[in-house]
Amino acid sequence: MAGEPVNVNEFEELARQVLLKVYYDFFAGGAEDQYTLKENIEAFHRIIIRPRNLVDVSRINMSTIILGHRTSAPIIAAPTSSHQLAHPEGEVATARGAAACNIIMGLAFTSTCTLEEVASSCKAVLFIQTAFKRDITANMVQRAERNGFRAIILTADTPRLGRKEADIRNKMIAPPFRNFEGLISTELASDKGSNVEAYAAETLDPSFCWKDIAWLKSITKLPILIKGVLTCEDATKAIEAGVAGIIVSNHGARQLDYTPASISVLEEVVHAVQGKVPVLIDGGIRRGTDIFKALALGAKAVLIGRPVIYGLAAKGETGVKKVIEMLKNELEQTMALAGCCTLDDITRSHVVTEKERFLCRM
Repeated sequence: MAGEPVNVNEFEELARQVLLKVYYDFFAGGAEDQYTLKENIEAFHRIIIRPRNLVDVSRINMSTIILGHRTSAPIIAAPTSSHQLAHPEGEVATARGAAACNIIMGLAFTSTCTLEEVASSCKAVLFIQTAFKRDITANMVQRAERNGFRAIILTADTPRLGRKEADIRNKMIAPPFRNFEGLISTELASDKGSNVEAYAAETLDPSFCWKDIAWLKSITKLPILIKGVLTCEDATKAIEAGVAGIIVSNHGARQLDYTPASISVLEEVVHAVQGKVPVLIDGGIRRGTDIFKALALGAKAVLIGRPVIYGLAAKGETGVKKVIEMLKNELEQTMALAGCCTLDDITRSHVVTEKERFLCRM
């Protein structure tokens, strides 16, 4: 590709060029047939924006408050694994990029830098992600509290690891996850050539269920966001469990294939929640127009996973900043052209979904 990238998709191409194939496939791939992976992106394409004209848009304000923390835009760097496979500075570079852009960063429990290293590297607002085994979760939460993390992202869709066939073919070897040092072996082996499932067996808990959220709340004062909700039924259960927020997510299409695109079920969750807690979303966001559409359908903010990794792989901390700024600039442009000066001006009437267009034709 000639010249500097001008959008997120071009950063993906740069990342593909610089990463080893096994690592690019690890970051970019989805489960099994990858139906949901494709659908996460294509579902956004089927939502149409209805702009308002002749509005004074000389000043655009994209700032918002998420769980009490003001950010420059409704964007969070999603918790994603193994950043040192993309760049030697790993999650430290990602956190610095997020801090420079004044957005929140979620740190995965399967990070390749320790949470202490990330927390001490910059002044980013940090959320810690965990996926449950009680001893590992308790250890992570206690360390996160001591190091100034502001919230917990509890991943609810990983009773076991999704089947990513590219990782199996490539015999993907996960790097040492340094947050687990002293808790489990960080050099797990497998006779199948890949140690990813071996790590999952040591860190995931197939018995984890709704009642365990009460235990988690009992050991921390940090607010809990539950990630992986795709139905109104689970949204209702999450509210009953007392979470502080819900993230509509299919895990970047890396877990169960043929689940719906996150954006296609966002409204279902928003309606079930009835404004009791903020609803966020991840999965398939590649443009500022995608962020606008998610906000119009009721999301408080979006989480960005793969695009941040692509920026990190291509250009390190600078690439992370460029990807975030690209999305912020595109969102600002979209808001101006749609006649919205603030995030509160973005309403449901600004978008038309595929279902609505189909009903209009009947």
